[in-house]
Amino acid sequence: QLVESGGGLVQAGGSLKVSCAASGRTSSTYVMGWFRQAPGKGREFVSAILRDGIRSLYGDSVKGRFTIFRDDAKNTVYLHMDSLKPEDTAVYYCAAASWASHLYNGNEYEYWGQGTLVTVSS
Repeated sequence: QLVESGGGLVQAGGSLKVSCAASGRTSSTYVMGWFRQAPGKGREFVSAILRDGIRSLYGDSVKGRFTIFRDDAKNTVYLHMDSLKPEDTAVYYCAAASWASHLYNGNEYEYWGQGTLVTVSS
């Protein structure tokens, strides 16, 4: 089970950190990813981090502004978001994959959280 938290309202240019806590099987056995879905739009890949906690991947729209990291001792993955823009407004979903050949492909993730809403005001 994946449970996201930390969403909320923030002004443009601000920062926010969202968290994803995993229960059951330890998160260290999974590739962890973040996706988002804005109102009226499709799901968008945001970021993913491999089991080693070092290698990560970012979507073009967030590269250089967002940072993903994991704390396997706490079974938690984080997404730190800086320089937020109104277009970052979306529901952010955490996902886990036992194995994924294309980290940006949501269909390869087996488990999903319920999402947390991030709203960026202009």
